[in-house]
Amino acid sequence: MATVDFYFDTMCPYAHQTSLWIREVQRLTDLQVNWKFFSLEVINHVDGKKFPWERELAYGWTPLRVAAWLRRQSNDLCGAWYLASAHALHIEGRRPYEVDTANELLASIGAPSETWQAALADPTTHDDVRRDHEHAVSALGGFGVPIIVPQTGRAIFGPVIVPAPSGDDALRLWDIVHGASQFPHFYELKVPKTADDLTHIGNAFTPYLRTREWNTVQNPAL
Repeated sequence: MATVDFYFDTMCPYAHQTSLWIREVQRLTDLQVNWKFFSLEVINHVDGKKFPWERELAYGWTPLRVAAWLRRQSNDLCGAWYLASAHALHIEGRRPYEVDTANELLASIGAPSETWQAALADPTTHDDVRRDHEHAVSALGGFGVPIIVPQTGRAIFGPVIVPAPSGDDALRLWDIVHGASQFPHFYELKVPKTADDLTHIGNAFTPYLRTREWNTVQNPAL
């Protein structure tokens, strides 16, 4: 069975779209997706401010701690939490880092009733998130998400695509991305965003842009 590691932060709207694509590839093939963690709050940390593990609640880090606790039970349950929490944020404009919303989402995926409380009471969930993040940065050269690592072992940033393709288009994109990962010295291929592209992306990300409570280091926000 083919496998791919998928590094995500629930905060990222691009990673959400890419995750919908990789789930479609998984649905159509025997691909196994291993869910991994990456923190935009850490990679974009500003000197003098607290790290996310030093705060009682963090926009991205806290949902990742919940994901880490669930991954110990089941990789699939971790993936279900990511799907539900990202859908809430990026499609419905709800905040999965707020306890009532989180518990409602956790119940919807059949997670244990104590998940939120147990994940946040367990300091080792910090360690799980930090371990994945540090591996992505130090071993894979990661600087953001989405990051996917096929069995070739060559990490790919992206693909950045909005909206996520489905059916044969999803499989064609997988062939392209997997093929690129087979070249050990392939580094970058990027399509510049035109004004029309930014309008398209902005329209797609409207719920997220209205809901988020944090600033982005990327200007414009898209």
